Amino acid sequence: MQRSYIDLDFKTFLRLNDSEIMGKLTKAHFFALDLNQKRAWEFQVKHLKRTLLEIKEEGRIYFEFSIPRMGKRADIVLLIKNIIFLLEYKVGANQPDSSGLDQAHDYSLDLKNFHLGSHNKYIVPILIPTETDLPSQSCNFADDKVAFPTAVSPEKLTQILIEVTNNFGSPDGKSEIWASSGYKPTPTIVEAAKALFSGHSVKEITRSEAGVKNLQETATKVLSIIKEAKTNKKKSVIFVTGVPGSGKTLAGLEIATSSRRASHSEDEGVFLTGNGPLADVLREALARDEVERNEVSKKTAMQKAKTFVQNIHHFRDEYLSNFNPPHEKVVVFDEAQRAWNLSATRRFMNQKRGISDFEQSEPEFLLSVMARHEDWCVVICLIGNGQEINSGEAGVAEWVKAVEKSKKDWTIYFSSKLYEYEHGNTSELFNKIRPSFINKYSELHLGTSIRSFRSERLSEYIGKVLEGENQQAKEVLCGLKNYPLYISRSLTQVKNWLKEVSRGSERYGLVSSSNAIRLKPYGLNMKSKIDPTHWFLSNKQDIRSSYYLEDAASEFEIQGLELDWVGLCWDANLRRNDGNWEFYSFKGTKWQNNAQTERQFYLLNSYRVLMTRARQGMVIFVPEGDKEDDTRKPEFYDPIYEYLLSCGFKELN
Repeated sequence: MQRSYIDLDFKTFLRLNDSEIMGKLTKAHFFALDLNQKRAWEFQVKHLKRTLLEIKEEGRIYFEFSIPRMGKRADIVLLIKNIIFLLEYKVGANQPDSSGLDQAHDYSLDLKNFHLGSHNKYIVPILIPTETDLPSQSCNFADDKVAFPTAVSPEKLTQILIEVTNNFGSPDGKSEIWASSGYKPTPTIVEAAKALFSGHSVKEITRSEAGVKNLQETATKVLSIIKEAKTNKKKSVIFVTGVPGSGKTLAGLEIATSSRRASHSEDEGVFLTGNGPLADVLREALARDEVERNEVSKKTAMQKAKTFVQNIHHFRDEYLSNFNPPHEKVVVFDEAQRAWNLSATRRFMNQKRGISDFEQSEPEFLLSVMARHEDWCVVICLIGNGQEINSGEAGVAEWVKAVEKSKKDWTIYFSSKLYEYEHGNTSELFNKIRPSFINKYSELHLGTSIRSFRSERLSEYIGKVLEGENQQAKEVLCGLKNYPLYISRSLTQVKNWLKEVSRGSERYGLVSSSNAIRLKPYGLNMKSKIDPTHWFLSNKQDIRSSYYLEDAASEFEIQGLELDWVGLCWDANLRRNDGNWEFYSFKGTKWQNNAQTERQFYLLNSYRVLMTRARQGMVIFVPEGDKEDDTRKPEFYDPIYEYLLSCGFKELN
């Protein structure tokens, strides 16, 4: 991918006339050039020529510098004496706005965290409203050498460049190779979906070390199986397994988009999920991005997004009455192990659809729908573990049974790790399928967590905490040095920390168990459902957004999604006693013990989901309780607090 439209040393840039520079910019621009963009470039070229003549320094200038993780380009990057100045122009604006400052800050943080050549450099985000007379401001740097964003008038830019380079500059070194140094981003699933949907590949938007190399190899292997199925007119089922946070959903999105690009078809690849909030958030994010990039109507953009990301239950319902083959030849089922078994599907069909004689599990019905294709089709099942949070979820075995019952011949592909993702007697999983239809490939397992760019061992640590292994948890914690883990008895303190630690538009929010009913005295009503699209996507001015810290997302609403910073509010439904977990649910006016093993399993997993949602750091709120309230006794909460401290969480002071 072209890193920037223009990459020149200052002397060359000043030597070229304006028409030559505009020609280079226009040639590098892949899209239709509108008048506003042309005028913006013309202003920037003239302004920067004046500025660089005044500062009399050597350096490099980059126009439209790519930020692939966000699918964006920064207006200008100046590299002077090893200092990175990131400039965002707002042509015609007469005052700075918070969104513009956040944008410049976001780009700077992206470079600091993910661009190798920027890790040790000072970075200065500057917003330039072109019609203002703002005075020059001094730069204040955070500990990681990223300055807090500042806004200046065009005339004052020279002053800030000189001041910062004099105070913090160092010998330039090899500035010409800075831009091409490695870029190793870790996008959120929303950022990844937008980038992939707009034409980027997973290679462009993710890191390149071992864990993500595995991700690329997995996607490549799946695409080669798809190609083989298409060539040889085969029906194939592919199981892709992965540890929590390893990028299964990202791999699925890459496979779906790559399949579309390879076939030049809007119908060939589709991403299906039974996670309603995830589907809603991804579609809304894709539609908003499409409106912004291509200036289409929201209705048109949403229709396009819905062809790519679909709710698996809507897909199923469509083909209950429609007996034609589906449009899609390649379907990706996210969290496929959570598809419903026969009992759950039969109950739903009877109660919600009025079908009393339905006799297929969800995997069996979905495979029968895809089998309507006369020639070829591919079903990709993304399989995780530790994510089951509801009854009736079928597991891997139900998909294998569906293949066995099918009247069509299905070729199965999986890695040997698949056996670890099925409860019960896994040795007999494929006994009834002819060996010639079974293929094992190690590439079909994702073994490294990449969710948090600050720590790849977070899921391992949380696993030890929930297994009650506090000493082993502390040992794993040694590898989590750059990942803050705090605990507090004050919700106000938790909220203040989340606001203070985040920068730019880094998203923070509160999460809690769906059965955390006795957090209501603290203003959290878990019976009141959030609107996921607003909670995850709306800005800091929207009271429905996560930023307002008024509503907490439950495990059902946040599963598959993530925040930069998380405040987890812990209630007495999962508590400690004599070194063990105890499991409760609140019914009527009191807590009731959960004796069923299945219910205990789901509750523990719900906290596993909640504790692995933060990319950069987490703080946990454990209430102090109230001696006068039998439903909030201090002895419910104190052992939780003490246990988490013993696992290595630090008190928030």
